[in-house]
Amino acid sequence: MGKIVRTISADGSVMACAIDTTDVVSKIEQIHQTSAVVTAALGRLTTAAAIMGCMLKGENESVTLRMKGNGPAGSLIAVSNSHCEVKAYVENPIVELPLNAHGKLDVAGAVGTDGFLSVIKDLGLKEPYIGQTPIVSGEIAEDITQYYAVSEQTPTVCGLGVLVNPDLTVCSAGGYLVQLLPFADENCIHVLEENIEKLPAVSTMFKNGMTPEEICMQLLEGLEPNLLDEQQAVYRCDCSKTRVEKALISLGKQELADMRDELPETEVKCHFCNKAYHFSRADLTELLKQATSH
Repeated sequence: MGKIVRTISADGSVMACAIDTTDVVSKIEQIHQTSAVVTAALGRLTTAAAIMGCMLKGENESVTLRMKGNGPAGSLIAVSNSHCEVKAYVENPIVELPLNAHGKLDVAGAVGTDGFLSVIKDLGLKEPYIGQTPIVSGEIAEDITQYYAVSEQTPTVCGLGVLVNPDLTVCSAGGYLVQLLPFADENCIHVLEENIEKLPAVSTMFKNGMTPEEICMQLLEGLEPNLLDEQQAVYRCDCSKTRVEKALISLGKQELADMRDELPETEVKCHFCNKAYHFSRADLTELLKQATSH
């Protein structure tokens, strides 16, 4: 089970958060049967969603990250609630690309560099908050950093990494996020920059057995870090038959009737966990009574 840790400097001017998502990304690979580069891309996005989820305040709040580039993976979606329960989906789970110029999985090639990162926060208000920034690199961590700079005006550094084994299982995965609060002074920024510079690659740190606490302590070294809180991050889909029924009703009378008349039984699969829900003709006739004409 993944762990996420939040720390803050003694003067309260810098917050650092780190998470081990090896188990979560392994689950993504098992559910979606992703190729190595897609595991890396979706794993990074889901890690970022988990970090952003743990920063939400309310009990029922959630954040959805949607990466829509022009790459062969298509849309990537990761959702997290404030309890760090995450789920993820990718349009095209199998993408095969040669390694990039650094000999690494070509995440930017799979995602694409032309498109948008959308951040949708459901904070329990009438309308969700939606922020959208152009993709800057397609490597995801830089895109999250850019989102915070542009949409939330918060100086942020994000590091994300997924290491995939030759047999396509996940060796290690995780990430960190550091944010400067408005009153951070120049010295604090200088210390932080030096600490980030010295840090090894994210996937290497987790592969070598570093814990989220140790990563946070290294990030805030010299700034007297204090542990704020920690929680578990898990892959958990909240789909249910009731939710699927509501989705079917929303299709409208005509489409539901066509669906019912086409096959003796209709199967609807959840995008996030592949669970199948079955509806007989009688079931769809019942749902038709609640549907409206479009």
